Amino acid sequence: MMADNFDMIVIGAGPGGYVAAIRGAQLGLKVAIVERENLGGICLNWGCIPTKALLRSAEVFHLMHRAKEFGLKAEGLGYDLDAVVTRSRGVAKQLSSGIGHLMKKNKITVVMGEATLPAKGKVSVKTDKGTQELTAKSIVLATGARARTLPGLEADGDLVWTYRHALQPKRMPKKLLVIGSGAIGIEFASFFNTLGADTTVVEVMDRVLPVEDAEVSAFAKKAFEKQGMKILEKTTVKKLDKANGRVTAHLEAGGKTTTAEFDTVISAVGIVGNVEGLGLEELGVKIDRTHVVVNEYCQTGVDGLYAIGDIAGAPWLAHKASHEGVMVAELIAGEHAHPIKPGTIAGCTYCNPQVASVGMTEARAKEAGYDVKVGKFPFIGNGKAIALGEAEGFVKTVFDAKTGELLGAHMIGAEVTELIQGYVIGRTLETTEEDLMQTVFPHPTLSEMMHESVLDAWKRAIHF
Repeated sequence: MMADNFDMIVIGAGPGGYVAAIRGAQLGLKVAIVERENLGGICLNWGCIPTKALLRSAEVFHLMHRAKEFGLKAEGLGYDLDAVVTRSRGVAKQLSSGIGHLMKKNKITVVMGEATLPAKGKVSVKTDKGTQELTAKSIVLATGARARTLPGLEADGDLVWTYRHALQPKRMPKKLLVIGSGAIGIEFASFFNTLGADTTVVEVMDRVLPVEDAEVSAFAKKAFEKQGMKILEKTTVKKLDKANGRVTAHLEAGGKTTTAEFDTVISAVGIVGNVEGLGLEELGVKIDRTHVVVNEYCQTGVDGLYAIGDIAGAPWLAHKASHEGVMVAELIAGEHAHPIKPGTIAGCTYCNPQVASVGMTEARAKEAGYDVKVGKFPFIGNGKAIALGEAEGFVKTVFDAKTGELLGAHMIGAEVTELIQGYVIGRTLETTEEDLMQTVFPHPTLSEMMHESVLDAWKRAIHF
């Protein structure tokens, strides 16, 4: 059997892989992409996109309950969980089929099946029709990651769910336990809590959203508790006992163990890279705790083999994967590529209130030896926020007192996931406080708080 020959083969068609393939094709490379499940990967089909669709339904439902505040009347409020899920699946399907069109448009060969790397420059794909052999000088691993399972907390899809089960719930949880308060855990907690589930979130670290700035975590916790969530920090779920359609969780905190009963548990305790069954060890690829070890150009150390996205380690974000995909395609095509600076990658969490950040937290900046200037501005001081009825939240900026460099920005409140991009551009352009102070922000917008937060770091805030 003749092997099909390409300039570049991409394994995995998520936001890392499909973007790498498109950029490669744009640069004139002959590209193949291998995918075992859905074009668009987890992000489009089982991650970022369908969760945002669910959360939008919850947000509208929440606003409906506030109708009176806005001088509106809404009566007999309710929801149809199946219809909410159907809308979410429709959004995912629309985008996934869009990726198919992009592959055709860019003349990329799509091979559906399971890939292995039998030797350097070779990819063997088990398809419905048998085995297909592909060869290329450059191969890009973009196989992503999956939910981590802890012993004793395994999901069964009935009483204990992963994100996949939570995206297509068979029932509405009445009493819900969410294990883990990172982005995935807190977004599902937010969704089900808004729709009326009695929700408890357990976090092993000393605060919710542990990667965020401490002030953001503290504000988020208060907001979640106000919405009726129970938040248990510095707490470990030791085991889950299942009986008669109920789960008894054994919770350990401060050396004491207590039990609590739930009808549904969502496990969101992190992810593990999809590194098995590819033949990577045999090729000499270094793997560290389920992630492929790469340099700043996503090179694995094996000639012509690259790894991007979740499989290549943190931050586990779709936009990081896409950017790495572009960089690697440009390297392969012989272009001049720039490595990605982790400090310019924003994190966004779509709970209510939203959370967004980029760069260093205040604590991290101090640990790194910076003399910092910190500015803060509350939503309550912003005209647009008050007009929107969204006066809860703040913007916080962290600067190097010596150079005026923007070290980090942290926000919590309405639409901050859209606002953070302003600071991301600032970090990428290596902006100083002076540039930001001289920028004229449009009025009335939420973005004015970003200006005021910078001014506040130099004790020059106008509206607070």
